[in-house]
Amino acid sequence: MTFDEFGVDDGWRILDPFVGSGTTLLAAKEYGVDAVGVDAAPLAVFVSQVKTADYDLDELIRVRDWLLSRPFRKYDLSDVSGFVKRFFLKPSLEDIIFFREEIRRIDDPNIRNFFTLALMNAAMKVSFAYKDGAVLRVVKKPVPPFRKFFRRVVKNMIKDLKRIKFRPCKIEVYLGDARRLKFLEDDSFDAIITSPPYLNKIEYTKVYRIEYELFFGDVHVDPIRSFIGLNPKNISDQFPELNLPEVAKAYFHDLKLCLEEMFRVLRDGGKVAMVVAGGVFPDRVVDSDILVADLAERVGFKVEKIVAVNKRVATTRRVIKIGEARESIILMEKP
Repeated sequence: MTFDEFGVDDGWRILDPFVGSGTTLLAAKEYGVDAVGVDAAPLAVFVSQVKTADYDLDELIRVRDWLLSRPFRKYDLSDVSGFVKRFFLKPSLEDIIFFREEIRRIDDPNIRNFFTLALMNAAMKVSFAYKDGAVLRVVKKPVPPFRKFFRRVVKNMIKDLKRIKFRPCKIEVYLGDARRLKFLEDDSFDAIITSPPYLNKIEYTKVYRIEYELFFGDVHVDPIRSFIGLNPKNISDQFPELNLPEVAKAYFHDLKLCLEEMFRVLRDGGKVAMVVAGGVFPDRVVDSDILVADLAERVGFKVEKIVAVNKRVATTRRVIKIGEARESIILMEKP
């Protein structure tokens, strides 16, 4: 769904309380409307900030040429944990650490962060890391020479900046909890466009351990990308008649808190587009779109429609069909 299809108008202010990689904020910047993004993960906040920053392309190119012409210097790898070393060839890791230290010498924070993100992307592409749900696995494969690959990543990122035409607007990104948006004022947004973590597909931060250790140092990281569904204790079961799995009870308890905050910060007549997906459990499929729409109505929203955008057959033990899991957009309004 595009901004035009959603009815976004000039002068609107948009919120994405689960900003992730910043897709909503990038669309806002292309459209020229102010937007705010919030996420519980420092990595997500960093990526969104880099993607939506303003850059002097000539300066980026100058720094790129300087960086890629730097003579190699071997750094001591003793500070890199044995866990991280398992995922890289030694020459690749030596190159990554070399470029990391050179990038840290760049004075301009925006440009420094731009090249840090490029380095991070290149590093993970030449690693043996495979993110299998909540687990990082070592999967050996042929990898290209790092310096050559890093050069290509930087080239493509600069090419993207040249291609995309941004319009003047204000983009803000915050580290925060979508259940508690106290730093945002009441009735201060015209629209909310977001996608909470999917039920049963919560991204555990430990699968990003490599990125955090190599590029973020001592940054405190919460156990999951979002607080949603983190603690199944001391919750109120929103759907006791359904006898949901414990993780689903926690998920919908937390989503109701998020919806209450979204309702508070949205102006009267404001619109919401929320992407959700069904949760697949051994004995059933939980239709998240219907249940989230129910919660939204309880909070005070008027649900206009639910649009199924993707469907997949859900099975247990790989062969027994237990239902159909939908990915849907819930469209609603604050009356």
